[in-house]
Amino acid sequence: MLSFYRKYWRTAFDIALIVLTVYLIMFAFSYLYQIATPIFLSFFIFMFIEPPARWLTKLGIKKSISAGISVLVFTLIIVGAFVGAGYIMTAQITGLAENLPQYQKLFTEQFQQNSAYLQEKIKGVPDNVLENAYAAVSYITDWFQKIAASFLKSLGGYLMSFSTFIFNFSIGIILAYFLSLEINEWKTTAQEKTPKTFKKAFFFLKDNVFSGIAVYLKAQMKLISITFVVIFIALLLLGVDNAFSISLLSAVFDVLPLLGVGTVFIPWIIYLFIVGQTTLAIWLSALFLFVVLTRQILEPKITGDTLGVSAFTMLAFMIISLSLFGIAGVILSPILMILIKALYDQRYFHRWIRPPKGEYEVTGE
Repeated sequence: MLSFYRKYWRTAFDIALIVLTVYLIMFAFSYLYQIATPIFLSFFIFMFIEPPARWLTKLGIKKSISAGISVLVFTLIIVGAFVGAGYIMTAQITGLAENLPQYQKLFTEQFQQNSAYLQEKIKGVPDNVLENAYAAVSYITDWFQKIAASFLKSLGGYLMSFSTFIFNFSIGIILAYFLSLEINEWKTTAQEKTPKTFKKAFFFLKDNVFSGIAVYLKAQMKLISITFVVIFIALLLLGVDNAFSISLLSAVFDVLPLLGVGTVFIPWIIYLFIVGQTTLAIWLSALFLFVVLTRQILEPKITGDTLGVSAFTMLAFMIISLSLFGIAGVILSPILMILIKALYDQRYFHRWIRPPKGEYEVTGE
């Protein structure tokens, strides 16, 4: 054991320093995000308002006026759509959560009826087996109903607690307007005052991380939008209640790797088969397969080159980041994962981490 520590302590120390650095970056970002949320939102808003403002400026309109027009149009479109969607989804999600106990009761009763039918057909089934099955199904459905209701009510609560976000978003719009007016001055100051080491780090991030993330996010937004529209139209045609909230939930789960829309559709389809709504279950199964196949066909064409990070690794890191740092961790975790992958590809880790002596053949850089 002592020889093991002697051989690996340097490697473990180097890895621990990298892990500590990542943790401190996440911690600092989450803290700054909590105390300066409008500033981070302003950078996000700036990315949308600056291209139209720049175009209007080229037409001869004063920058302050062109930025104001861009901000006004952005505010009317985004805030109007967001508030409307939030109101609809809040009402539908709250109603869906309130109806879950009724669905759970219907599921249990249907299972008992089917079991009684099977008992008549198969006389050899002992009574205690069916009683244990009733108890197990009742326990599982009750547990799932409580979890689902808690999740939906929490989601509805987040949507209803809109005032804080609206306040931060409003401040972010104002900051983005001033940033649009002063962006050239900030660029000049950054070029003159930033040390070379930080410039080198920035250009490394720009070339290897930010550009890839921007392309990936645009592609994912297109895929999510297609998923939402297809499911929403199909549910409306099928006459399903709460079509908007179900479509939006499916789109949210579609963002997550490994999970996808099956997180919503598979339990729903199983439930419909058990309670006897076979026709709707078949239509939803066809819709689910169509959405999955469509995404599999379109994703390579829209996304293009992948980011090089596996879906399992990305999801695991996002879950850990969410548990440790909240929403800020989820925002930063994809950037850090892609950065770590870029550092590995550029062989920076080979220079920073000293391998244990005698374990690997040393090759030239």
